[in-house]
Amino acid sequence: MRVPLSWLREYVDLPATETGRDVQAKLISAGLEVETVEHLGADLKGPLVVGQVLTIEELEGFKKPIRFCTVDVGQANGTGEPQEIVCGARNFAVGDKVVVVLPGATLPGGFSISARKTYGKTSHGMICSGDELGMGDDGSHGIIVLPPETEVGKDAIELLELVDEVLDIAVTANRGDCLSIRGVARETAIAYGLPLRDPALIDVPGPNAYGYPVKIADPTGCDRFTARTVTGLSAEARSPIWLQRRLQKVGMRPISLAVDVTNYVMMELGQPLHAYDRALVQGTIGVRRAAEGEKIVTLDGVERKLHSEDLVITDDRGPIGLAGVMGGANTEIADHGAAENGGNATSDVVVEAAHFDQVSIARTARRHKLSSEASRRFERGVDPQAAAAAAQRTVDLLVLLAGGTAESGVTEISAPTAPHTISVPADHPDRVAGVTYGRETVVRRLQEVGCDVYGQDELIVTVPSWRPDLTDPNDLAEEVIRLEGYENLPATLPRPSAGRGLTARQRLHRRVGRALAGAGYVEAPNYPFVSEQVFDQLGLAADDPARRVVRLVNPLSDEEPALRTSLLPGLLGALRRNDGRGSHDLALFETGLVFHPRDERRVAANLPVDRRPDADDLAALDAALPDQPRHVAVVLAGAYEQAGWWGKGRPADWADAVEAARLVAREAGADLAPRKGQYGPWHPGRCAELTVTVDGAERVVGHAGELHPRVLKALGLPARACAMELDLDTVARAGHGMPQAPRISTFPVATQDVALVVDEFVPAAEVEAALRDGAGELLESIRLFDVYDNADQLGEGRKSLAYALRFRAGDRTLTVDEASAARDAAVALAGERVGAVLRS
Repeated sequence: MRVPLSWLREYVDLPATETGRDVQAKLISAGLEVETVEHLGADLKGPLVVGQVLTIEELEGFKKPIRFCTVDVGQANGTGEPQEIVCGARNFAVGDKVVVVLPGATLPGGFSISARKTYGKTSHGMICSGDELGMGDDGSHGIIVLPPETEVGKDAIELLELVDEVLDIAVTANRGDCLSIRGVARETAIAYGLPLRDPALIDVPGPNAYGYPVKIADPTGCDRFTARTVTGLSAEARSPIWLQRRLQKVGMRPISLAVDVTNYVMMELGQPLHAYDRALVQGTIGVRRAAEGEKIVTLDGVERKLHSEDLVITDDRGPIGLAGVMGGANTEIADHGAAENGGNATSDVVVEAAHFDQVSIARTARRHKLSSEASRRFERGVDPQAAAAAAQRTVDLLVLLAGGTAESGVTEISAPTAPHTISVPADHPDRVAGVTYGRETVVRRLQEVGCDVYGQDELIVTVPSWRPDLTDPNDLAEEVIRLEGYENLPATLPRPSAGRGLTARQRLHRRVGRALAGAGYVEAPNYPFVSEQVFDQLGLAADDPARRVVRLVNPLSDEEPALRTSLLPGLLGALRRNDGRGSHDLALFETGLVFHPRDERRVAANLPVDRRPDADDLAALDAALPDQPRHVAVVLAGAYEQAGWWGKGRPADWADAVEAARLVAREAGADLAPRKGQYGPWHPGRCAELTVTVDGAERVVGHAGELHPRVLKALGLPARACAMELDLDTVARAGHGMPQAPRISTFPVATQDVALVVDEFVPAAEVEAALRDGAGELLESIRLFDVYDNADQLGEGRKSLAYALRFRAGDRTLTVDEASAARDAAVALAGERVGAVLRS
């Protein structure tokens, strides 16, 4: 929200010495985010005056049209003689009043003006455009042509209000009242302890039966609608300079008088308005939900297909506006330019000032990707009591500036609503802030905000209509604290109990991240939002538990309205983006929470502020939240080892994904058992199901391997991409806590190699488990170093697995007989379990 200081001073009598920087500091102290203070005309220096064009001579022989003009500037040039000026613009004529900058002046940007010879003539100054004066976009992009009644020789700096300070405020989502000069003026008045001249406090006639007919079919979506009619608007009436300049300073472009007036009142009072050409409105104005498939052409010229939840303004033909967002082209106001071009200018207008449901407007604006100044205000909260005053203010300005006549009929439809009241202990702000304010201070600050306060120890607070964000006692406490000054809160360090530190879960999370980073993976955190269509792309079954999602009431994007149940959608999206930008050799990982809905829905209660929440409070809060286990996932594509002078390198494959899972399990001290599996996005022949034993029961904690070609195609991923995902919390429960340092023996190792022939469907992991169990405690490590499957030598359906067994004792050097006996025991058990025989 851009707030000109000159406009602010109309409603608050700020000291003349106060600058924009001073006001900025006060408002920041009160809790508003004033980002910058723009100094308009800071480097502007006159003489800059009003002139009247006397003659125009067209200069020939140049590549572009050039005009040599004489301009009457009165006595501003010290002689009273016409000023000779060369100008290339063509949007003015003899007799027009224009803005002239004379030699010796300086324009914004440090551009000094002097007499100079150009195009064979000497130009003594410039005829100025709005851009050259730093006035912003006025829609014309040409020379400023002033109203005919403007006095020649008048100081144009004062006339055009070129010197000013503009505060740029980043209004937070809860402070819709500050999207208006009225709201910022109220905050300024409170900050300085000065009275406020509220522009909404004007006399408003009561409703009667003679107003324009209006019918509200959806009182939930529209609880207030005011309609006023003004007739006889002059076709030649233009927005006065002061009105245009104020709109430009707040960042809006002047369009036509009727539209400019509604925009001006919106910026002044915060109430969005809309003006309809009465001649184009057919029958009763209505408010209802759109029928599915209805269409409307909005003022931006775009035809939009409406949704059944869209709130629309209608007449007897159908929709004539998207309520609270943008009007329709079929009732658009035509300005004086239409008459000049042979059209009909609008002479009679119907002014709408309504109050719409915040959520409905926000969703419509997002659904149609159509954010407007009106929707920004409605979705943040508009004062419903200001509608009638805003309509009256608009009518008054149209009568004053366009010579119109206000019809006596007043339409005002409103649903009965009671003021919102909050019961709060008088010392509640004290307990929230840890500072003793006292009842008098609390009452005074709440009254400054606009609240009505009654009671002694227990206060009954009636919230003002312009502050819909004040809903509970903590909101009122925040108002007291911010107005008393956040900077006055004492800095008190918390006192943690001795021995507190990272939890075991946090330590494991960090260890896993460091281990994966050390193995060459790059962390790629993602937003936890997904679309439910991604589960189809991942090939999940219709009854897969991962399809049960927690849906957000107000998602950031309608395309991703749910919380993730897997880390893979986000990681695979990161893989696709990086591959598309030329990074083809990728190894990414993420650790984060996934979300599963609980069978019973509960509502979380507000936690106390006067004490630390106890175990019961925290348990109730956790019970109202979704189940949130922590997962870890990796994705790989391209080369795992780069080719170079040292060798050929190799691509990433399913085994690397399985090894990443083993790495995570080692950090948790868990025994991970991979076995052949088939699930969702993984290739059925290259997928490992990962299991651990928890409390004596085997649990599937994830999968690893190569992704299915259909998934790669659906998601646009590179060929042979691999992935792994584990439930880290379950793996941690199966583990032994912190990894134990290896036992180092001073005695030599004894190595024994064995080659075992087994059926080809027997997993190598089962053979290894049998060898490990049979070898006993002397076995230090086991490694599969060769797989051989020649049918001529081994027989059909057989394969050979060669293992290196390392034996070591901690208290002696092993003899050959001891090592051989351990090896034989291992081979014997493998023979019993999986039918393995030594390869001859």
